[in-house]
Amino acid sequence: MILLKEEKMQQEMIMSKIKIIQVKSPIGRNNKQRKILVSLGLNKINRSKIIQNNPAIQGMVEKVKHLLKIEQVKDET
Repeated sequence: MILLKEEKMQQEMIMSKIKIIQVKSPIGRNNKQRKILVSLGLNKINRSKIIQNNPAIQGMVEKVKHLLKIEQVKDET
């Protein structure tokens, strides 16, 4: 029973979308963090991107969370 609940939560998390907004500059940060921002589609302050939430994206966001603002987006379908 517990496994089914966890699987359902993971599926909802994977299918959901998140909006990420860059709020701080990468100046003075290490090169890895700059590359992560570029791979997320961000490289200037106040740029935003709506992307699918999956484990790979979550890992990248976790590395640069101090530079971002993250919002959950509801699906319109």
